[in-house]
Amino acid sequence: MLTRVSELYYLQKIRNRIEKENHVVKKTTLFLMSVTMTTFFAPTVSAGNLVLMTGEEAGAYYEFGNVLAREINDSSDTSVTVAASADPMENLQAIADGSADLAFVPSDIMTYAYEGSVLFENEMPQDFSAVASLYMEPVQIVTCNPDIKSIQDLNGKKVSIGTLSSNVRFNAIDILDVYGLSEEHIIPVYESFDDCADGLRDGSLDAAFVTADAPLPAITALSTVEHFRFISLDDDHTEALLEVYPYYSRSIIDAGMYDLETDVNTVAVSAVIITRNDTPEDDIYNFISSIFENRDTITDAHQKGAMLDPEFAASIFTVPYHAGATKYFEEKDIPFF
Repeated sequence: MLTRVSELYYLQKIRNRIEKENHVVKKTTLFLMSVTMTTFFAPTVSAGNLVLMTGEEAGAYYEFGNVLAREINDSSDTSVTVAASADPMENLQAIADGSADLAFVPSDIMTYAYEGSVLFENEMPQDFSAVASLYMEPVQIVTCNPDIKSIQDLNGKKVSIGTLSSNVRFNAIDILDVYGLSEEHIIPVYESFDDCADGLRDGSLDAAFVTADAPLPAITALSTVEHFRFISLDDDHTEALLEVYPYYSRSIIDAGMYDLETDVNTVAVSAVIITRNDTPEDDIYNFISSIFENRDTITDAHQKGAMLDPEFAASIFTVPYHAGATKYFEEKDIPFF
């Protein structure tokens, strides 16, 4: 049954893509840039100035985005300026209104926006392109309640599932769903993990979901509390989740990240870079090639550089890639959807 659901999902993706490719309307460029193009003796040909939306200044997107921007600025003719933002929703809005050229988004939010589903079900699907998938962001489910050992044990419990419009909430709903539960089976608390940590510590909150790169400092601080534990996902329910919601991937949180006794089995979404459809091909080529041809330099500046993998970058299949990205993948003989 789940295999059939998955088959229908993929068929619908293909139909959606054909419709978008047949009806896409290019946005009118808001301003013209005078660019002198030089093609001799240089591997890059564009001199575009791109704005990259990231995240909060204290967050991973902003920090890593600045590392990537410095490398691109140093190794190509394309210039990238990093801008902070409140959340992925603001990033998508900036792409839609033309105030940004590139943006970090989680893969699930990207898929919702492109399809016009879930958070975007009452809006027109957005037109943008994928550039690269960068690294995984695991769904981390924690509790300090000794009676909670599995997802089923969340039934009737007070659980933080992120803010109302966050991808964390929908990650929680997806996971609850494959275990036969829903938002109505728990007492949901809509707040960020930083805001709910005290509730977990004093017992007024039973469990919490958070989707973020591990190790997360707020979880590390909580790990010394009595009865603290992660809730793992079992293999059967993980497989069911991947069949119905293929923008997730299996993920393992290494025990050493939080000084645990065993690894934690969970799922993850990926941190993705998207761009406007009208961003020049040469600039996107410069952007992606500068990143993946200089991974060692980026890794020296930030630990996430070690996670960069061109094949993983080309693994997105719910949103079409920008021509500048496909040019790079084709040069490297990397298959993409």
